[in-house]
Amino acid sequence: MLEHLFGSRTRVKLLRIFFRDANKVFYVRELTRLLDVQINAIRRELAHLTSSGIIIAVTDEILQDVSDDPHEGKRKYYRLNEESVLCPELRALLLKSHMLGEQSLVSEFESTGKIQMLLFTGIFTNTKETPIDILVIGDIEDRAVSKIVSEFEHEHGTAVRYTILSAQDYYERRQLMDRFLYSVLDAPHEIPFNNLKRL
Repeated sequence: MLEHLFGSRTRVKLLRIFFRDANKVFYVRELTRLLDVQINAIRRELAHLTSSGIIIAVTDEILQDVSDDPHEGKRKYYRLNEESVLCPELRALLLKSHMLGEQSLVSEFESTGKIQMLLFTGIFTNTKETPIDILVIGDIEDRAVSKIVSEFEHEHGTAVRYTILSAQDYYERRQLMDRFLYSVLDAPHEIPFNNLKRL
């Protein structure tokens, strides 16, 4: 949807990355790997975003103040310009787009008819400490989940970690106080879909 407003899918993906990690600096080849887009397309869109003041180029001197690794090579870096007057409006627009993406993701899972519960955490709740982003409970093959998740990753330019459990496995792990499961349940999360008999 947003690519129709901005005129470029790559530009939208770049904005999502910069707004997701507002304090992080990125170099061109890193963005190329993250988005799986040709380097010339990344450079072109960065030029557009820089000229509009949304993104700023970071010099090596400034980088020393924001990077944990002073030995990273002498490359040109970019980061979000949070002082841009467009920043609040773009953040709100991207948030709404992300929420629509979530709803679409839930619909994709529901349409399989094999999901009993979905739990979103991690990138969906801006929680970095969780081991996964999606917990899928149901009788569904990894191949089907991988396809749904891959499409979301491609659209939103972000990696998504997920785990699939059967309902029986989920109940057993809860009863055993499984450390992994409780690290997910104790973290901030959303449950957009739940057909389990008990939680």
